[in-house]
Amino acid sequence: MEVQLKSPQGRWILAATVLGSGLAMLDSTIVNVALPALSRELGADMAGAQWTINAYTLTLAGLILLGGSLGDRFGRRKIFLIGTVWFALASALCGAAPNVETLVLARALQGVGGALLTPGSLALIQASFVREDRPRAVGAWSGLGGVASAIGPLLGGWLVQTAGWRWAFLINLPFAAIVVLTTLRHVPESKDEQAAGRFDVLGSVLAALALAGITYGLIESGQPIPLVVGVVLAVAFVAVQIRRSPDALVPVSLFNNHVFTAVNVVTLIMYAAMGVVFFLLTLQLIVVAGFSELAAGAALLPVTALMMLLSARAGETARRYGPRLPMTIGILVAGAGFLLMSTIGEGSSYWLQVLPAVTVFGLGLAAAVAPLTATVLATAQERYAGTASGVNNAVARTGSLLAVAAIPPFVGLVGDALKDPARFDGGFTKAMLISAGMMAVAALITFVTITTNVLAPQKVKD
Repeated sequence: MEVQLKSPQGRWILAATVLGSGLAMLDSTIVNVALPALSRELGADMAGAQWTINAYTLTLAGLILLGGSLGDRFGRRKIFLIGTVWFALASALCGAAPNVETLVLARALQGVGGALLTPGSLALIQASFVREDRPRAVGAWSGLGGVASAIGPLLGGWLVQTAGWRWAFLINLPFAAIVVLTTLRHVPESKDEQAAGRFDVLGSVLAALALAGITYGLIESGQPIPLVVGVVLAVAFVAVQIRRSPDALVPVSLFNNHVFTAVNVVTLIMYAAMGVVFFLLTLQLIVVAGFSELAAGAALLPVTALMMLLSARAGETARRYGPRLPMTIGILVAGAGFLLMSTIGEGSSYWLQVLPAVTVFGLGLAAAVAPLTATVLATAQERYAGTASGVNNAVARTGSLLAVAAIPPFVGLVGDALKDPARFDGGFTKAMLISAGMMAVAALITFVTITTNVLAPQKVKD
């Protein structure tokens, strides 16, 4: 059953999906501002801080494809609910972690829950709303979900200063309860009625192990063997997908559409750059610029406001005129924001350095994300809604995962860099310039490859 976005049920569906995906987005950013405090209490070095972020991203990226397929097969609402409850339980374990090893394990379990609920949120939108309302719904989902990402550091800073870093994880529990109750009451079930065959368990295992090996090899740069093994397993994963098609974890037929392929390449590069920025910016503000946790979190509030105001409009603009220009311009503007961030250092003023940088970044993000997401869903067959969403989310998380693992060591942020402001400052500047360069590449690919308006309503033949 398809509903209109403006109907009461449509609003409830949007609320449930936004809250669910926002839960995962909130956690992925709220933890950044807690890193200095938890690193001090648990005795974690720079690698420990990277693993606190990447353990979550690793299982999320490695299993999100399976999460989308499970939703298509057994019911998107059902898998969405299971993922939400799983995520909440893992969050409780994070909040109780006695050491960094336990925290990293719990973060990995959190990622499993995120892999179940994240693709389900977009797939429920794609399956529940009438076609002409989907770009607007995706735009609203992107904007309100982006609010969760941006408000995370502010909430995290306040929690760290008032209640301690453990509440950066425990805060997820009441939000998860609201998601479960709203979904049970208002969201209809949907699934792919044509689904058949076996699940690609081998593909899931290869994907997760490949990412684990590559990530470990990049963070622990002195150990090349895991990196080599990860690359070999990644090649094996691709071979298995080709051999098992159409029952593969990633149906090869999805990539027959060149726009779907191109937009996922753009996603990989764009989210790699953004992953580095979200990981390092808050740390730069606390470690180098001398901001408090609360002030560092509040620094990203302009992004929240801009995502709320502009994302839905960006989705509608892309529907009417095509996603090519909104995405290209948005990505370039976001990259300009990264260039401005490279000037943030010791003694930086919020009003003169930080606010202009995050405002420009927020404008670009609001312009680009909704058209990108809507394009991914529009270029896949509706029966593959969950799978296509899972592929794009996996690509985004993989980009962030690999960049957060690779770029800090590349720019010298290793060992006790969190305790050395001058050293951290130099590495941060280099990382922002690299991230801006990646955004320029992503914009170029967008402009060259996305040349059709895939979001325009299709005419019905008589």
